Amino acid sequence: MGAKIEIRPFIPNDQARAVTLILEGLAEHFNAIDPTLNPDLNNIEESYQRQGSLFFVAELNDDLVGTGALVAETEDTGRIVRVSVASSHRRMGIGRLITKHLIQEAYRFHFSQIVVETNEDWYDAIRLYRRCGFTEYDRRDGEVHLMIHL
Repeated sequence: MGAKIEIRPFIPNDQARAVTLILEGLAEHFNAIDPTLNPDLNNIEESYQRQGSLFFVAELNDDLVGTGALVAETEDTGRIVRVSVASSHRRMGIGRLITKHLIQEAYRFHFSQIVVETNEDWYDAIRLYRRCGFTEYDRRDGEVHLMIHL
């Protein structure tokens, strides 16, 4: 890959592209998606750009190719959500770059741990988080819960 991936904070102009990317990824995995089940995506700035919550996008040549967010779950714990990479740009390390960036942001917020959850059949996501240092701590209701101590 010759061009450099830029990970930067979400801006309102990213709204439509970010929502499309995330919903396409969910639809690809689940074969269909109901956008009404994802109300946080109606206004990403309002949902995530508040104290303790950050939303980032990954760009390659001015093309939005990934997303990821860090939410304060407690004073000590951050939660990674909405990590998504465009299907045309997978297996290029973008998901790992986004996750590592979110981990660095968690250090900045002095979190002592980060948690993440995904579906137990979303093997690529589980593999991504494990490669980034997360370990599984629970499995229930079709979900895998992973954690990393900082």
